[in-house]
Amino acid sequence: MSKPLTIEDIDDSVSSRVYTQDYSKKQTLEGVRIIELKNHVAEDGDFSELLRFSESGVVEGVLGFKIAQINRSRMLPHAVKAWHLHLIQDEMWYVVPSQRLTVGLWDIRKTSSTKGKSIKIVLGGGLSQLLYIPRGIAHGCVNYNDCENDLFYFVSEVFNVQNPDEKRLAWDALGATFWNPPNE
Repeated sequence: MSKPLTIEDIDDSVSSRVYTQDYSKKQTLEGVRIIELKNHVAEDGDFSELLRFSESGVVEGVLGFKIAQINRSRMLPHAVKAWHLHLIQDEMWYVVPSQRLTVGLWDIRKTSSTKGKSIKIVLGGGLSQLLYIPRGIAHGCVNYNDCENDLFYFVSEVFNVQNPDEKRLAWDALGATFWNPPNE
């Protein structure tokens, strides 16, 4: 049996670029929730129950969230859609497990305990999850893939084209490198 290597045993031309992947639990932002869904896999495909509603129409498991509209957004390959925020509306995002989008979240609320913090979350990528985004969290996403991906989002307010609750920040408001693929 051979002995283990150390970093000194790695070629000098690459050893300074070697790093260890961070597998620790990632921070979250105040009010943001990732809701794990069961994905039932069978020989003929799979099934996920996305939402269940109480008799009053409120989404079970998300206190007070009532869906007013369901939308779909198509993401072209390598596209960035950012930054958006809402002052009235809360929303939940869903990407099917067979697709993959990277979501950016940035807490810009003055009174939040996580004010100023930003995180990235992968939706899809083999998992069935809902992402709850409360009002005041700037959000966007990037499609690193060579194929189109669809984002489904469930919102608490009906879209009003005359008075949209859709505020924007420049895509690079956190710096152009925020949306770079990992390890770039």
